[in-house]
Amino acid sequence: MSKFISRILIILLLLINQSISEESIMILKLKDGDVKIELFNDTAPKHVERIKELADGGKYNNVVFHRVIDGFMAQTGDVQFGNSSSDTFDMKRAGMGGSDKPDLEQEFSNLPHERGTLSMARSSDPNSANSQFFICFKAAPFLDRQYTVFGKVIEGMEFIDKIKRGDESNNGSVTDPDKIISFKSL
Repeated sequence: MSKFISRILIILLLLINQSISEESIMILKLKDGDVKIELFNDTAPKHVERIKELADGGKYNNVVFHRVIDGFMAQTGDVQFGNSSSDTFDMKRAGMGGSDKPDLEQEFSNLPHERGTLSMARSSDPNSANSQFFICFKAAPFLDRQYTVFGKVIEGMEFIDKIKRGDESNNGSVTDPDKIISFKSL
């Protein structure tokens, strides 16, 4: 009888772990394919909550990658000026806006900025992250403990690598940029 109860408990734990992990997975749909992202709820709970809220509300759909620097990162998430299907779309101002939500306090951690890391963009104020984020093309240790890491690409990094690069002489500004088709929880 105790073996039976033990097996039931193990099955329940596995099911619970599976549902918890699925809550931490999001799909970023790009023109070249789907990117699976794991969110770090324990490390950056407020940032994860914000990203999920905006994504599941459709706010990131059609938002451009306005700043893309080869060998560094692709930045997106300006839901105010960067949404190519919105009346407020303004490529000259993309990267200057955010959501209508208040800025977030930093949740810096010891998680490194590695290839595939998702981290919140911000101004010089550490507590100014709002909706914009970037995905690292390669390790960027100079950002560690200065920006809030909230997730990591776990599948589909090859599609991130295909995002159109910007003009290096103009801080990565992109002409006719690629965009997020959709971003949502699994």
